[in-house]
Amino acid sequence: MLEKYTKPLALSFAATSLFLIASAQAGELTIYSSVEADNLKVFSEQFAKAHPDIKINWVRDSTGVIQARVIAEKENPRNDVFFGHAATDLLALDQMGMFMPYQPKGADKLDPRYRDKKTPPTWTGLWGFAAAVCFNTVEAAKRNIPQPTKWADLANPVYKGQITMPNPISSGTGFLNVAGWMQIMGKDKAWSFMDQLHGNIASYTHSGSKPCNQVASGEYVVGISLPGRAADLKTRGAPIVAVIPEDGIGWEMQGVAIMKGTKNAADAKTFVDWSVSEAAMESYAARVEVVAFPVKTPMRENMPREVSTRMINNDFAWAATNKAEILDEWRKRYDSKTEPKK
Repeated sequence: MLEKYTKPLALSFAATSLFLIASAQAGELTIYSSVEADNLKVFSEQFAKAHPDIKINWVRDSTGVIQARVIAEKENPRNDVFFGHAATDLLALDQMGMFMPYQPKGADKLDPRYRDKKTPPTWTGLWGFAAAVCFNTVEAAKRNIPQPTKWADLANPVYKGQITMPNPISSGTGFLNVAGWMQIMGKDKAWSFMDQLHGNIASYTHSGSKPCNQVASGEYVVGISLPGRAADLKTRGAPIVAVIPEDGIGWEMQGVAIMKGTKNAADAKTFVDWSVSEAAMESYAARVEVVAFPVKTPMRENMPREVSTRMINNDFAWAATNKAEILDEWRKRYDSKTEPKK
């Protein structure tokens, strides 16, 4: 059952051909990214068509893994550019002085929420991804489990053993949920909610999309994941709906930045210019929830219309400043249910 809905995603991941090199030459860039593998394949192909003279060596992994890697390489950076890395993490790296200031061409047309306030900026937002609850209607009916409408519903014991969600330590999707709950509920109430939620959790995954894949297969009834993933799986025939909690959803911004000290600044600037272009935004819009520039690309099939209206007024600076403390506390309380890393 799982293979029926997710096999094309696995093929896309394999086709991305991710690897690491020690350094890049002129006409060649090493780019770190935490974009979902199937989306990254599409975006990388679009850039290759626009700029066939620039070879990209893509290094793709989950947000937490990429962040840990670049911090470990701080004294000897091995990438030229970040693409599709969470803004919260970009802000933390920016505070370490790791980026080269650069304002890409056309950045003035972007939604102000996606623009670094410094002049010149050191990072630029490209698109946003938000929280959603993937819900298997067929399995829920079999088990007499109600469809949730707000986050607090998931604390109900009726969901015990039927929920999976991403680990916020390794997954940007996981962290946007935790940071979102704290801004929606307040810190103390959010921890209380997560204590109750933990009692219903079957496992914490290392992928933001995996909980939705698990729900599509019927392995679990509820997966805290991404509305875009739910939309794609539903279009493929999975018996799921994307629930956008009525009390608001956390969200994260994916951005682009150039590493300070890159030996390929000209090519890096070319890539960043492309990343904020209308053509690139059209490509993103076909596969993500919201983009930084208004485009004509139709919303993809089965994407919930209320995503943009229920995204909270996210304080990215607060999230970046408090992330380490939040994750340390989360680890102490809940990490025992995290799935093993393969």
